[in-house]
Amino acid sequence: MKISNEDKLLAELLRLVPVPLDQPLGPGDDCAATRGPRKGELFLLKTDCVAEGVHFLRSDDPARVGWKALCRPLSDIAAMGGIPQQALVTFFSPPDLDMGYWKKFYRGLGKAARRFGVTIAGGEMSRQPSGIAISITLTGFVPEKQLVQRSGGRPGDKLFTTGLLGGSLAGHHLDFIPRLAEGRWLAEKIHPSAMMDISDGLGADLPRLARASGCGFEVNRAAIPCRRGSRTDQALSDGEDYELLFAVSPKKAVSLVNRWAEVFPKTRLSCIGNLTTPQEPPPDWPGGWDHFKKAVV
Repeated sequence: MKISNEDKLLAELLRLVPVPLDQPLGPGDDCAATRGPRKGELFLLKTDCVAEGVHFLRSDDPARVGWKALCRPLSDIAAMGGIPQQALVTFFSPPDLDMGYWKKFYRGLGKAARRFGVTIAGGEMSRQPSGIAISITLTGFVPEKQLVQRSGGRPGDKLFTTGLLGGSLAGHHLDFIPRLAEGRWLAEKIHPSAMMDISDGLGADLPRLARASGCGFEVNRAAIPCRRGSRTDQALSDGEDYELLFAVSPKKAVSLVNRWAEVFPKTRLSCIGNLTTPQEPPPDWPGGWDHFKKAVV
């Protein structure tokens, strides 16, 4: 059977593997969470990959590709309100690629690791016939009471996004800053009812958050913050934004809006709608990025 949808594929595959029933958070969220060595703290686990022709091109600066490779899983740690710790890096190199490419890649990787406090703890490398691919496993931690999942939203909660959306392939996808500081502050001071990062586009990720929370959603499309030169349909569907999408109660929303500009004056905050009782997305709601439906970069 041909693969038609990554969410459906994931659901089918997870039926075939054991998932501990006592694990605080298993597959299906931005990160997995297990019991940490310290009481009241959860250990976060995330793996992410970038592949040539899908997430970057051979002509892209290898240092920027290295930055992106580490910042993708960092964005997921941010969405849980977590703090990153250690990374394992695995790469697959075709025989026509020289050492210079990987030295530049690791310079970009190292730049991101130093900036966000990540230790490169190890990894693996392998030759493959063609194409470059990199997989990074990242660990982190979060106080158990501050863990934010996708599944806690309630009807009436206000929906917010950070930053700008759309048009990321013009360069943003290789240079973005993961919202670690914003995610940590939200977890500590506001504690959103639900949160995730926008990596596949708002059109795909908002329905995922709403579905995980057992809700529907309403969006004011005029309020969606578009990156310069982008249209609303691109902000919904392009993907590779790596911003935060989160839900807060109406009462918390007032406090959030009043405090945000002082704490994060350079990061835009937009209220784009609200969660509702369960309902289907609007008939004209577009999908976002899907690996098994979209063309590569």
